[in-house]
Amino acid sequence: MGSATVTEIETAATAVVGSEELADFDTLTGRYQRELMAHCYRMSGSVHEAEDLVQETFLRAWKASANFQGRSSVRTWLYKIATNVCLTNLESKPRRPLPTGLGTSDSAPADELLEDHEVPWLEPIPDAAVEVAERDTIRLAFIAALQHLPARQRAVLILRDVLRWSAAETATALDTTTAAVNSALQRAHAQLAERGLTPDTVEADLDAAQKGLLDAYLEAFWRKDIDRIVQLLTYDATWDMPPFLNHYRGTAHIAELIGTKCPGGVADMPMVATTANGQPAFGLYMRQPEGHFEPFHLQVLQMVGAGEDARVEHVTAFFDTALFARFGLPERLPADYVPDLAPAG
Repeated sequence: MGSATVTEIETAATAVVGSEELADFDTLTGRYQRELMAHCYRMSGSVHEAEDLVQETFLRAWKASANFQGRSSVRTWLYKIATNVCLTNLESKPRRPLPTGLGTSDSAPADELLEDHEVPWLEPIPDAAVEVAERDTIRLAFIAALQHLPARQRAVLILRDVLRWSAAETATALDTTTAAVNSALQRAHAQLAERGLTPDTVEADLDAAQKGLLDAYLEAFWRKDIDRIVQLLTYDATWDMPPFLNHYRGTAHIAELIGTKCPGGVADMPMVATTANGQPAFGLYMRQPEGHFEPFHLQVLQMVGAGEDARVEHVTAFFDTALFARFGLPERLPADYVPDLAPAG
């Protein structure tokens, strides 16, 4: 019998290490839960679905653990299972859009608000649900752009550009050819290029001026100072608010929208800061006739510029108030609540 090749020895070693990892399944799930959550969220655009898909991934891995042969690391094996679980889930399902991605014209503030709960809207994800390192590739605009791709193109782009897998590894995971992978990646890049987005479209950590802008934004809503809100937006800022189909472009329209369609007045709209999709976010509460405040919508902000040039260029206000619990935000605020405003000057 000939001596074992280097590849055979490495495969055997990987199988031993992998078997040891798989033996402690509780530790295994804890180790990979959050990064697989980010992966399934990129594929599905839904936090609820991603949670179910991760659980299905671990269930299939547990059932197949005895057959693990060490041809890859456990991590790679799990991603392969997760990707195929996601592809099965996406069969015959419509994409999850934001209102700005429906291809419809932007609205005027005087237009009737059109609500549609039948659309499976894109959902925001709390930063706490994913690894810190994953946040750069779960920006809301990037996830929305992924929704324009067919499911297998989406999978190829994520495996190649986000996880940095080789074309051969990706082909093996998807049971296809390297040529097919390269072709799918090229088509996916072309679609994303039309929207000016790549996995590397990353915002840096907020600088002091950007943090000051967010403080000013919170204060402007509390005071319902629409002129101040406008000053904090780019001139061609956009605003959408699922499940409403309407979306708005430009500071004039956004100012009129807040002034005429937002029911709160001065000191009626406190906001509590959080983060979603690696971006600044606020849970906005509305004062009730009894005096206390209840959840109204969750705003996710996209900022551009740095220092004194920083502005908000897009706001998505999610009107699903169930999101407040998912993001760990209070279910209500007392009547005497006042937001922590930055000192003047």
